Amino acid sequence: MLSFSSRQRYFLYRGVTDMRKEFNGLSGVVREHIGHALLSGDVFLFLNKRRDRLKLLVWDRDGFIV
Repeated sequence: MLSFSSRQRYFLYRGVTDMRKEFNGLSGVVREHIGHALLSGDVFLFLNKRRDRLKLLVWDRDGFIV
C-alpha cells in the first residue's frame, strides 16, 4: 500500500510532462532536470500541459510506484 508522510519531500517538475511516460521516462526527467536521488523515497510530481492531470513517482522498498 502506498502511503505518504511528513518525512518525505515532494518535488514538482514545473515543465510539461508527457503523461504516457512510465517509470523509466519519468526517472529520466528526475535525473536530467531535478537532479535528486531517485531511491531516496521522496515523491516526484509531474503535470501535463493543461495542468489537469498529475502523475507521481516514488521509490518503495520493492521498486517504483507510478
